[in-house]
Amino acid sequence: MSGINRLDIKQLRVLQLLLQERNLSKVANVMGLTQQAISEQLKKLRNTFDDEMFIRTSNGVIPTHAAEKMEHKVNHILSKIDNLIVGERFNPAELSGVLQISASDYALVTILPMLLKQVNKQAPNLKVIIRDFESDNLNQLMVTGELDLVFTFPEFIPENYPYMRLFEDHHVCVTGKNSIYRDKKYSLKEIAQLPQIVISPSRPNLKGSHDSWFAKQDLKRNIVMSLPSFSSASSIIEVTNTIAFLPARLLPDDRLIAIEMEESPPSFDVIVAWHKRSENNPLHRWLLDILDGDFCS
Repeated sequence: MSGINRLDIKQLRVLQLLLQERNLSKVANVMGLTQQAISEQLKKLRNTFDDEMFIRTSNGVIPTHAAEKMEHKVNHILSKIDNLIVGERFNPAELSGVLQISASDYALVTILPMLLKQVNKQAPNLKVIIRDFESDNLNQLMVTGELDLVFTFPEFIPENYPYMRLFEDHHVCVTGKNSIYRDKKYSLKEIAQLPQIVISPSRPNLKGSHDSWFAKQDLKRNIVMSLPSFSSASSIIEVTNTIAFLPARLLPDDRLIAIEMEESPPSFDVIVAWHKRSENNPLHRWLLDILDGDFCS
C-alpha cells in the first residue's frame, strides 16, 4: 500500500493542529486524546511523508520545511471535507451542543442581546455559556476549545488570532449628576489631576486604557479606584465625587453627566475573535454572518 493510501482524516487533523499550535500537549487537549496518541499519529505522518515533519524543542515542536509547505493544502482539504459533511445542508435549527462565549459586561450590553436574539430564534436547541473575559488565560481557553468566541479589543487577543471588527466606540469623560466637577470645561492637565475611577474587568489594578494617552502629554492620572465591571460604575461615580471615562455606547445614564474637555480621548475598535481551527467551521461562519449583518453593514 502506498504511503498516501495510509493517510486518514485524523492524521490530517493532527497535522493541521500541530502546524497551528506547535505543541503536542495542546493538540492532545484540543482533540480530547492523550499526548501518546498524538505522538503515534505523528509517527504515522512521518512514515507517510518520509519526513521528520516536526522537530522537538524545549517549548514544543517546529515544523520542517516540508510540513510547513503543506499547511495551506491541508487546511483546504479539511475545509472541503467539512463542506462534504455539512455543505448546503447546514441548518441552524438542527444545531445542538454548547456555544461558549467570553465577554465583558460592556459586550453583554452592546453586542450580545442582538446576537443571542438571533441564536435563540434560529437555533433554539443550542445552549449558550457566557463567561467573564480573562485576558491572561485567553489563549489557553481558546486552544483547549473551552471558548468559541471572545468579544474584546484588539490589544487583548494573542498574535495571529483571526478576528472581525464589529464597530468603533469612544470614551466620554463623566461625573455624577450632582458632582462638584460638573459645569466646567477642563484641560487635559486638569482632568489628570481629578480623582478617577477605572474599570478593569480582567486585571484588578489601578491602570486604565487611557494611561498611555495621558503619558504622551507627560501627565499621570490621579486614579483612586478600580472596579471589575461597568455595571456598578455609575452608582459609585455618582456618590464618590470622582470622574471616569466610560464607553459612549453605555451612555446616557441618568446618574451621570458628561464633562466637557478641550481634547477628546482616542476611539477604540471592538472585535470578535476566534481560534484558527474554527476558520471553516459552519457554526462559526453562521455566527459571524449574524454579527456582520448586525454591526458591520
